[in-house]
Amino acid sequence: MTEPTTTRFQSFDGVEIAVHTAGAGRPVVLLHGFFSSGKQNWFLPGHAERLVAAGFQVIAPDLRGHGESGAPAEAEAWPQDVLARDQAALIAHLGLSDFDLVGYSLGARTSVRAVIGGLRPRRMALGGMGASGVMQAGARAAMFEDSIRNGANARDPRAGKFIQALMAEMGLNPQAMLGVLAAFQETTEAQIRAIATPTLVVCGDADRDNGSPHELVELLPHGELVIVPGDHRAAAATPELGDAVVRFLTA
Repeated sequence: MTEPTTTRFQSFDGVEIAVHTAGAGRPVVLLHGFFSSGKQNWFLPGHAERLVAAGFQVIAPDLRGHGESGAPAEAEAWPQDVLARDQAALIAHLGLSDFDLVGYSLGARTSVRAVIGGLRPRRMALGGMGASGVMQAGARAAMFEDSIRNGANARDPRAGKFIQALMAEMGLNPQAMLGVLAAFQETTEAQIRAIATPTLVVCGDADRDNGSPHELVELLPHGELVIVPGDHRAAAATPELGDAVVRFLTA
């Protein structure tokens, strides 16, 4: 695994965000998924190494509540779109004017919200994401909330036990994870259709956890689709996902 350098900065409201970087060259900001981290999502599977080898500087923050970043439990620390606002603060902190943006699952949704909020990456790649996952929280968010609150007593006990074990393994604060869910901001079809950034949608062939990637590509004015092997969790680590992102960003 490529070993990153970790630094920290204070976001717009003072919450500390950890940022893992490696390589030199064109900056690419990598946003991880829910219950994950920058190292877990991007460095461990080798995606960061592929990008560094292709001439990029990878910048992988731990989203608020995750990894080595601050995990506030107070409701006021989780306004809508807070994760997207953190990325705008990161870009400003680093002084980036020309960069690419890549996200997986929650990171993909956050990327879309950040672009709608005013970020202007040269190119954007969205992993593990479909149209409904961008536009609305829906049953998936309800399942997460139920599992976080109730564990083995959740409506789906198997999911509840899995989520509880995952939070324990990753050292995640349940109140912060509920904050992530509370901060979700819906996105309209019109907002997606207005995204001018060339965008790759890359999704597992057995992954429909966040809706249809085909429908998302149809909404994007400059979208293209790559299907890789695996379900939502497996596809995140497959070499094909990293290769697809590298090809798209170097085209």
